[in-house]
Amino acid sequence: MSEISPKEKLLSEGQEKFESLLQLINSVPPRKRSLSVDTSERDKNFRDVMMHLYEWHAMLERWYREGMSGDLPSIPAPGFKWNNLKKLNERIWESYQDFTLNQSIKKVTLSHERVRMLIESHTDEEIITKKYYNWTITTNLYAYFAANTTKHYDWAIKQCDNIAKFVTEQKEV
Repeated sequence: MSEISPKEKLLSEGQEKFESLLQLINSVPPRKRSLSVDTSERDKNFRDVMMHLYEWHAMLERWYREGMSGDLPSIPAPGFKWNNLKKLNERIWESYQDFTLNQSIKKVTLSHERVRMLIESHTDEEIITKKYYNWTITTNLYAYFAANTTKHYDWAIKQCDNIAKFVTEQKEV
């Protein structure tokens, strides 16, 4: 039995977790999927979580596009540093409040597929070798890809599980 490669692991785990996330949302009755949780947390409903994932996919795609063209991308975003992620994530949240859950699922499903295609376009060596690409600075593509897929999907599943528990307990009005 051969060992699974880092690329294959990233692709399979990412797909499995993304599908689990969608199944979790789909397990909630349709009439309750757009309900919000009464919380002080930033993400109050499934749409908020899905648009958060979508925007981080979009940022990864921008980093990748700029980095592969020889530029040094502004990571995480222009005008933001890693130490002010809370402010960046709040700005992301604010910018997607007019989207529906269905729109958010379509957008994140498409961005998930685009990120998968980026991963598929690389060899294991390109993905796991630190500093293989100048724009990844001291790390490797794997770290960027994993942070924006498998690890982020783990976070999203936890968020959506809490939301699902809350909204399914809500009485019909």
